[in-house]
Amino acid sequence: MTAELYTSVKNAVKAAMRAKDKERLATLRMITAEFKRIEVDERIELDDARILAVLDKMTKQRRDSYQQYIDAGREDLAAQEQLEIDIIADFLPQALTEDEIKALVTAAVAQSGAESARDMGKVMAIVKPQVQGRADMGEVSKLVKQQLG
Repeated sequence: MTAELYTSVKNAVKAAMRAKDKERLATLRMITAEFKRIEVDERIELDDARILAVLDKMTKQRRDSYQQYIDAGREDLAAQEQLEIDIIADFLPQALTEDEIKALVTAAVAQSGAESARDMGKVMAIVKPQVQGRADMGEVSKLVKQQLG
């Protein structure tokens, strides 16, 4: 059975081809190529959870590149990265607000019984599946550190 997100990306590729939207098509093909690479390398069929993780990772890579291009004064390349981020974001679930993330972190701390920064792994193990693709994990990590003192 094919994952819903995979089908959505494939349908978006077809729509971009029909619309002759070259920039969107190139980004969508890059996404499907990454999916296929993982399937071949790991000999697995991707499910929605794994696809979210892949899209999340691709977004993070582009954010890092975007920042590097801005720092280097290359607005043209930064604009391309931003375009790719926006296209990938079309397939990610609605982003969580900071208050929603804080609530999830608080619940995870209580659930795991975490008391200090040494217990951060326990908390992250609970929080990560809930926020995957919906929040920047770096920000989530900072909030967990704050709560654990």
